[in-house]
Amino acid sequence: MPQLTPAGKAVILVLVIGGAVGAYRLFGGKAKDGPSSQNVPPIVLPSAGPGTEPDKGVGDFSVTMPGKEPGCTELPEVRLLGYAWNAHMGLHFANGGPQATKGSLMCQNGVNLKFARQDMNDKLTEALVTFATALSRGEKNPTVGAHFVTVMGDGSAAFLKGVDDALAKIGPEYRPKVIGAIGFSRGEDKFMGPADWKKDPQSARGGVIAGVLRDGDWNIAQKWIGDNDLKTNPDEKTYDPDAINWINTSDYLDAGEKYITGYTEERDVVRNGKKTGQRMKIKVDGVVTWTPGDVNVAQKKGGLVSIVSTKEYASQMPCVIIGVDKWCKNNRPIVEGLLKAALSGGEAVQKNDQALGQAAEISAAVYKESDAAYWKKYYKGVTEKDKTGLDVELGGSRANNISDAAYTFGLGQGSANLYAAVYKVFGDLVVKQYPEVVSGYPPADQIQDLSYLKAVVAKAGSGAVSVAQAGGAVPTVTARATGNTNEGSKSKWPIQFVTGRAEFNPTSIKDLEKLKRNLLVASNMVVEIHGHTDNVGDPAKNMQLSEARAFAVKTWLEKQAPVNFKGRISVFSHGQTQPLAPNTTEDGKAKNRRVEIILKAN
Repeated sequence: MPQLTPAGKAVILVLVIGGAVGAYRLFGGKAKDGPSSQNVPPIVLPSAGPGTEPDKGVGDFSVTMPGKEPGCTELPEVRLLGYAWNAHMGLHFANGGPQATKGSLMCQNGVNLKFARQDMNDKLTEALVTFATALSRGEKNPTVGAHFVTVMGDGSAAFLKGVDDALAKIGPEYRPKVIGAIGFSRGEDKFMGPADWKKDPQSARGGVIAGVLRDGDWNIAQKWIGDNDLKTNPDEKTYDPDAINWINTSDYLDAGEKYITGYTEERDVVRNGKKTGQRMKIKVDGVVTWTPGDVNVAQKKGGLVSIVSTKEYASQMPCVIIGVDKWCKNNRPIVEGLLKAALSGGEAVQKNDQALGQAAEISAAVYKESDAAYWKKYYKGVTEKDKTGLDVELGGSRANNISDAAYTFGLGQGSANLYAAVYKVFGDLVVKQYPEVVSGYPPADQIQDLSYLKAVVAKAGSGAVSVAQAGGAVPTVTARATGNTNEGSKSKWPIQFVTGRAEFNPTSIKDLEKLKRNLLVASNMVVEIHGHTDNVGDPAKNMQLSEARAFAVKTWLEKQAPVNFKGRISVFSHGQTQPLAPNTTEDGKAKNRRVEIILKAN
């Protein structure tokens, strides 16, 4: 529930033209040498549909406030478990309280919803399995477990792998299904570390981060590690001074507590996956967490800043709802009513301060922590002084309305399924780093059922559909006329063209698809495509060729997802004027034939 380097610095992805061009929990390490530290592949996120800034809850949008007394108790109870996460704000307003109240949007839509806080992923899994087991035994509406859970969409591949394996044993009709997204993290989830790391990412080598491994916030740091050409050590029982190291925590609050209390442990020192024979005491240097974890760190100890968060990685972390397929199909009106109410609540929270205030009151009651002023403040997101006097960005989320949810799943013509993109990008990352823990995960099309959301969108009328097709509440992301001289990191992509032409080799399509998914995640950034060649041939023609190849990448991306990339990409040609290596060798020439993708903060 995520600035790569200092604010405004660029992330650069180098698409290398091939030589033929011509012109939920990490388990402990093994007793033997553990896996080697590894580079993280570049991750560039999709263009977000909902606005990339947190909600401010302002406007004169007319809203009817729900009552406080119990409502629709004659309806069957529907239970939903979720984290203490401000992306639930629209859902809370729709419910009127921990359980649906009189006059609430939930009751109006035929849903007697009961929301309870649960921060532990294993407990969320247990609740779904318990529910499905009772359902399989003939209970039409089980009174045990939970009908639904909400999780971070980017971390859902690892989560759903475990749930899917467990539910599939009960029967294929009981498998988990993502039915919609009710909000987004917009800065609340973050990677916090020393200010020096933000100024110079290479100074983070040997650093130790505490957090829930393979979860959404871990993804934020992993992306930053990849963007800045650092290595990550996946073995939580060793310490690599040349990589970023990890301390696994029970939940996101425990991550902050380990930093606050000065937690330490002894580990074997490794280099290149081999133990050196040395032992070293390590301490927590940074954390991955979300509110109130970030607030706790700032107020109780301080000394850490937001290195990067979902403010920059604006499309990374949708708040997705997961239910059991059989029950959802048997209770379609309730599922559609739940989505309609939650998303209508999101609309209210987005546009009416009184609605936001009441949702914050409900948050305090549901989470049993802090007061309404606290949750409202950190829903909007703030910059404030920590205990040491450092300025720290804290909080920031957004509730989805109907068109936002439609855009998230690519229901508008010409838009991409953002959820499927982040699901695959980060699912692949987990499998690569922890193949013995997560050997694979279900394809996105097998774990989502968008029929319920489609029905809600259809009933909302053409307005919601047209807004979704236009990108929902998409902020203005405008391509710029000049390049960024403040460069960040570079990563290479093996994109190949036909010799002397701006036509892709067939083998490049797979890499272009991967690039598209990655670009879909860095949604609050504009894209610059810079074309380059080697020094073979006429310099003027090379300038034209580099421009044509850059335009080829731009055109391909815009055709694949016109809504997501509309007005976001600009092209620059450099010909042979900016070589990365001497053109005196074939290897040097191959490095110089490239297209660079530069991402800059919007």
